[in-house]
Amino acid sequence: MARPKKEISLQPADGPERLYQKLARQLFSELANGRYAVGDRLPAERELSIQYNVSRPAVREAMIALEVQGLIDVRIGSGAYVCALPGETESPGFSVTAFELMEARMLIEGEAAALAAVHIQDDEIAELEQLVREIDNENRLPGVRTKADQAFHLLIASATRNAVILSQVEEMWRLRSTSPNCALLLDKARTANVQPVVEEHLAVLEALRARDPAAARAAMRGHMGSVIDHLLFATEEEAIEAARRDVATTRERYARAVNL
Repeated sequence: MARPKKEISLQPADGPERLYQKLARQLFSELANGRYAVGDRLPAERELSIQYNVSRPAVREAMIALEVQGLIDVRIGSGAYVCALPGETESPGFSVTAFELMEARMLIEGEAAALAAVHIQDDEIAELEQLVREIDNENRLPGVRTKADQAFHLLIASATRNAVILSQVEEMWRLRSTSPNCALLLDKARTANVQPVVEEHLAVLEALRARDPAAARAAMRGHMGSVIDHLLFATEEEAIEAARRDVATTRERYARAVNL
């Protein structure tokens, strides 16, 4: 017998709790109360978005929070399935999400690029050029590698000549792998073969070469915004195959551009 559905409209939190956290708590409560059993498939992302009056990115973040806790298994192209029910003493746990991290990177690294445009030296420009080539080379290898990408961003932070900015950018890169939520979402993006885009890094490099703070800020913020879009698209249940095709086409186009 199908369990009755309760329509609930979630409103933004008055305090520091984010909307996805409120949704995760609601879904956690429904799991604990027996609305779903182990093996049940949860409603699709679109249905949950309409049912709870939240954005689909918020639904995605909530689902990842539950997946990190081992309560659901999100199968790309199939949906989210209950794999465990919370115990009586359990409560939902949250860590820094990939989208929170990318929002912070957009703000901090955008300003870092603008400041770096004022202070960067010719030898650092040359090193960034080499790192762009390494990013392109890494993209051609099996799997997804980010060593050159990380070095590119840290070098720009270092070029600001501001130790606090550098430490903040280093910390954000550390969070990519240490936050369970970030690690899970980035792993899903790697499964979709989402890789650093060479042309976006070239745009940042050219703005820095021109010593143009406004252009450097815009290029870096544009790059971070594109990463957010790729993460959203790569983790979209119904768009995973299209994402693979789109990324492959984009990578081929940018590979031609970098070799011109």
